[in-house]
Amino acid sequence: MRRAFRLVLLTITAAAIVSGTNLTFGQSFPTKPIRIIVPFPAGGTTDIFARYIAPKLSENLGQQVIIDNRAGASGMIGTEMLVKAPPDGYTLMITATHHVANPSLYKKLPYDTAKDITNITLVATAPNALLAHPSFPPNTIKELIALAKRKPGELNFASTGIGGNNHLSGELLKSMAGIDMLHIPYKGAAPALNDLLGGQVSMMFDALGAALPHFKAGKLKILGVTTLKRSPVVPEIPAISETVPGYEASSWFGMYGPAGMSKEILHRINNEVAKVLNSPDVKKRFAAFPAETGGNSPEEFDAYVKAEIIKWGMVIKKIGLTLD
Repeated sequence: MRRAFRLVLLTITAAAIVSGTNLTFGQSFPTKPIRIIVPFPAGGTTDIFARYIAPKLSENLGQQVIIDNRAGASGMIGTEMLVKAPPDGYTLMITATHHVANPSLYKKLPYDTAKDITNITLVATAPNALLAHPSFPPNTIKELIALAKRKPGELNFASTGIGGNNHLSGELLKSMAGIDMLHIPYKGAAPALNDLLGGQVSMMFDALGAALPHFKAGKLKILGVTTLKRSPVVPEIPAISETVPGYEASSWFGMYGPAGMSKEILHRINNEVAKVLNSPDVKKRFAAFPAETGGNSPEEFDAYVKAEIIKWGMVIKKIGLTLD
């Protein structure tokens, strides 16, 4: 009897020690600098958002937060570095929508997006817009769809490259509206936008923030924004979803960690990043972009990532697009 009692007592004590150790570890984190991998070049939207967050996060945590740009292969080089890092919370990543398209877009990835990565929180959503040259006859999405149905395959839209967010935004519209348009890929946003401004192409999906100066100058028109609701920046422009119910193809950005992170560290990072994203000065900086800050829970973000992988996987499968 005494022996059984001692075994129970030892079990309870051991559990308490482990629990206390985990709690202490979560509370003491971090004790050294944190690295945030950005798998794109410096100066891009993902990099800008990461640098909005880093100083405030560093201030809140009392440790230096370093941005590490590891560009290449549509974000896969930086992501591979993340999955190989220890799951101790000291290596994180902020990346864009490519992350959820890559599993369906590429024949083989050097990691398993579902198993090798911890989804921490949504960082931001940034509306894209369907831009058109002023000479393009349609002024609304309804008029565009009607014209595309009268002239299947004759209308064109530019993109920054095959498989990118603005290419897939066009493919999603084609699929949901039941129309056919010619995709013209470019090597980057600048040459595509230049040809749109020059009238060599008719339309292009691009970041709303990048389009606003040209829109205000009358050099481009905006047929619709890609968020489910209208943007407060240009409330007079309808959302595409008002004509094509359920259409959404915004650029969004998330924070991730390696698989195997402890719940204590995961929720500590999530809470601290959410504090940063909800601080008035950071929200103001994002809003000027324009973008809306995130900060949802790991569970909510996990569900969102899974839904986005399925959504873009269906689009990619429908058009039969596969890259090596």
